[in-house]
Amino acid sequence: MAEAEGDPRDLVKLTHDKLSVDTVSDSVTCPSCGAISIFIGTTRNSFEGMKVVQLEYEAYIPMAESELRKIYADIRARWPTVRHICVHHRLGVVPVTEASVIIGISSPHRRDSLEAVQYCIDTLKGTVPIWKKEVYEADESCWKENKECQWT
Repeated sequence: MAEAEGDPRDLVKLTHDKLSVDTVSDSVTCPSCGAISIFIGTTRNSFEGMKVVQLEYEAYIPMAESELRKIYADIRARWPTVRHICVHHRLGVVPVTEASVIIGISSPHRRDSLEAVQYCIDTLKGTVPIWKKEVYEADESCWKENKECQWT
């Protein structure tokens, strides 16, 4: 559902609930934008030959929200035509095939929204305090560090 123009929206949601692509897409839709770029990160069923049964996410929510808002400010400085930005990240257990993160960004033209979405996910993985544990079929688990992580 298209929204009236209004002010640009910077939306963040960290939740234990299942994520919705439609909700993210609807939140960044507006009449002046011809492009909505969406990234969906899902739980895959394997990592380095081990069978993954689920992921578990934890976050320091106040700091995660603050770091995401810094990313939004960077996006707006780099791509001034970006209209709306929305990141929903799931916490807790995320089964295989379900979304862990959904990012939506709208802009008048595709290049800005596509580039901004890639920047957003890469920077999120490197700076936002959200931790991921992979749970394997063999009753093993491992906290994972993103290769983009800047605090190691």
